[in-house]
Amino acid sequence: MATYAIGDIQGCFDELQQLLEQIQFSPDDQLWIAGDLVNRGPKSLETLRFLKQLGDRARIVLGNHDLHLLAVYYGAASAKRGDTLNEILEAPDCDELMHWLRQQNLVIADESLGYVMVHAGIPPQWSVKKARKRAKEVETVLRGTLAREYFQHMYGNHPDRWHRDLEGWDRLRCITNYFTRMRFCDAQGTLDFSAKGGLDTQPDGFLPWFRQPRKNPDLPIIFGHWAALEGEAEAEHVFALDTGCVWGNTLTAMRLEDRQLFSYACIGLRNTHNPKLNTPAFLQR
Repeated sequence: MATYAIGDIQGCFDELQQLLEQIQFSPDDQLWIAGDLVNRGPKSLETLRFLKQLGDRARIVLGNHDLHLLAVYYGAASAKRGDTLNEILEAPDCDELMHWLRQQNLVIADESLGYVMVHAGIPPQWSVKKARKRAKEVETVLRGTLAREYFQHMYGNHPDRWHRDLEGWDRLRCITNYFTRMRFCDAQGTLDFSAKGGLDTQPDGFLPWFRQPRKNPDLPIIFGHWAALEGEAEAEHVFALDTGCVWGNTLTAMRLEDRQLFSYACIGLRNTHNPKLNTPAFLQR
């Protein structure tokens, strides 16, 4: 039995299947998926259906694209240019898939394996225990009767720093942004949303979240979200698994038991309607 963590799939279903064949994924193995299951790629519907049918064999955290899909589904947001979500929204099993998706976590911590997984990161001022507690606040709303209202208030860059006195939607939005959108922050956890490239785009006064002094520096953290890192966080106990498959690069898995990496190259262009969308922002500048 082995456990494999995989970075952002974003609808690259064919590459996912090829990668699973490469690692000889068996019925005894388990998958960890670091968020952004859908969007931009061509087969988001197939990806959701496949992961759902794995049941307990798949452990998933939600990414910003997954939350965006749910927001569109609930009528709280409109599809954006470049989104590839219509096939899901028009599918006969859409309601069932969306119910399943909003049951997923924002943070997964496994003491037996000794890993934590989150889509974007954990703010440096939070311990893993506190991160799980904050994640639970959002997860409870996502799974309850206030989900639609949550998505109506989810978007926005403020507040850009955590304070324990935050309340209501501001509080939930700040938590959500840490777990699903964070890249650079300062030592107090103030977020910068302007820089989305590699480490050379670091704003003055900010560092990648994983290079700030952290509460649990020796606990391995798996994350995705940041394709511009190309899988190289260059920090101890931090594993960046978004290697930009949807942008024409690779889909990557890490076997947690020995940290061996496996990659499968992108099969083809992801968006034939707008070729520029195949190039990530950090290569467009």
